[in-house]
Amino acid sequence: MKIYLKRLLSISLMMLITLSAFSQQKLPKKDRKKQLEESKASRFFIEGQRFLMQEDFDRAYFYFQKAREITPDEGAINFKLAEILLRANRVEKAMEYGMKAVESNPENKYYNLVMAEAFTKQNEPLKAAEILENLMANTEENQNYILDLASLYLQAGEFDKGLDALIRAEEYYGMAEQLTVQKQRIYLRKNDLKSVIKEGEKLIASQPGNSQYVLNLVEILFNNGRTDQAIELIENSLKNYPQQPELQLAAYALYKEKGDVDTAEIMIREAFSNPDLDGEIVAQSFADILQDIKTVRRDRLVDELEEKMLKNFPNDPYVLAVIGDRKFFGNEREKALELYKKSIEINPANAPVLQGIITSMFEDGKDFDQIEKYTILAVDEFPERAEFWFFDGTAKLALKKGEEAMTSLLKSKEINGGKNKQLDRLVKGQMGDAYHLTGKKDEAFEAYEAALKENPDDDHVLNNYAYYLSLEKKDLDKAKSMSSKLVKKFPENATYLDTYAWVLFQLKDYEGAKKYMELALEYDESPSGVMWEHYGDILYHLGNSNDAISYWKKAEGGEETSEVLIKKIKDKRYYD
Repeated sequence: MKIYLKRLLSISLMMLITLSAFSQQKLPKKDRKKQLEESKASRFFIEGQRFLMQEDFDRAYFYFQKAREITPDEGAINFKLAEILLRANRVEKAMEYGMKAVESNPENKYYNLVMAEAFTKQNEPLKAAEILENLMANTEENQNYILDLASLYLQAGEFDKGLDALIRAEEYYGMAEQLTVQKQRIYLRKNDLKSVIKEGEKLIASQPGNSQYVLNLVEILFNNGRTDQAIELIENSLKNYPQQPELQLAAYALYKEKGDVDTAEIMIREAFSNPDLDGEIVAQSFADILQDIKTVRRDRLVDELEEKMLKNFPNDPYVLAVIGDRKFFGNEREKALELYKKSIEINPANAPVLQGIITSMFEDGKDFDQIEKYTILAVDEFPERAEFWFFDGTAKLALKKGEEAMTSLLKSKEINGGKNKQLDRLVKGQMGDAYHLTGKKDEAFEAYEAALKENPDDDHVLNNYAYYLSLEKKDLDKAKSMSSKLVKKFPENATYLDTYAWVLFQLKDYEGAKKYMELALEYDESPSGVMWEHYGDILYHLGNSNDAISYWKKAEGGEETSEVLIKKIKDKRYYD
């Protein structure tokens, strides 16, 4: 508990008034010396006060201490020292000065408050409470400390005294939700449900039409097995104040719990028809219904509610996102993606929706410029999320932005810090790709080795590692082992078949290369230029130069073809 101490702006007036340096009669030497000392103490005090107002606490403490050396029993000086020490959490020393201040003037409110704060920091709430009780007993003016008193009693586990203080606080401040909730908690500890309900009813009566107060009591009733009483409370409130869609949503849940599905659906239809209902609440309610067992009746209700949402909340980002979820799980991926994008345009600070957009677009494997647009947005909005940096690095890899990809992947690794093991493995694999793209081939192969050490069956790493080894004509038996593992596991994956064919080509197994390249071309709906070029290379080495030239021409203008493709076509011969 923090007891706020008012500044004694006029404290200096409470000090001893400096006597006039001169008088009509000359003072005795002893009295003159005392007068000079008191004047000196007063100057030190004023300096201390000046530095305190400037929040230069060290210098303020120095001058107050100098003043105390002259007048050690002066209450104002001891009070100021205690106040500074409490700020520094030097509680025991603060208490020493605080007690001296109280001894000098037991009736001073501020001196007592500094002691109450010290006892609170010392975890002695009952001693602090005793001080507040005494202050409030003396005058009506100090009743504003009643909430602090209640907090101290609750901190000490004195719940009956805490309850009494809360009741007194309500008499002083009037009805307030915070006070009611605190009292209800105490009554619940005492298993006094009747008093809990009574307090909730009093709060509702104090502000008729406040749906949140009704919902608070409904929750208590439901959690204590009084569903019928909770329904009655909602119905009575709706009878007097029908425009309370939050209560209609609560009634839907309660009627559904009782098995009265007809009435439950009436309630939720009315709630969703009200455009004043918060869009996020609407979306969450809809999401909850989507979790129900799929039936004809449920789907009919969901269709109707979706229509109402689009009518009443057409631009609410939460509503658009949850309808997108329904489309996504209903295998309407394009519609889902369209809704997600519209949601993000309105509210970009939604991590699950951003992730849904990015992963959906990666699955399509198209338009990496657009994917990068969303990964950049994601890392801007959520720079602490390691997975978004990974997505950004992966998008940049696809766009051949090697250095930028490396930066994002390293950032992902740094933020993750090994916490998410799966993400850590994925980053290591992509780091290999980034190193290779930037010409750091040795580092790339080291990264692939590190990734495979943790996950020997990483499909992405096995394929790319094998392919890049084949391009270097290096460790070809190892490349063949890794690549064959993939074609056995995924016999219709065109990418893996293409890699295996090229490894066999480098091993001079041209018949085997032809077999697997033809399979790759068969299973790929839109073969890349490099696949056609590879097939031409294989045919050339099998002695079929005419067909080889035809496929090289087919590869021309395609993706990832070699720098010597045009020369091959022109000279009608193979170049490595």
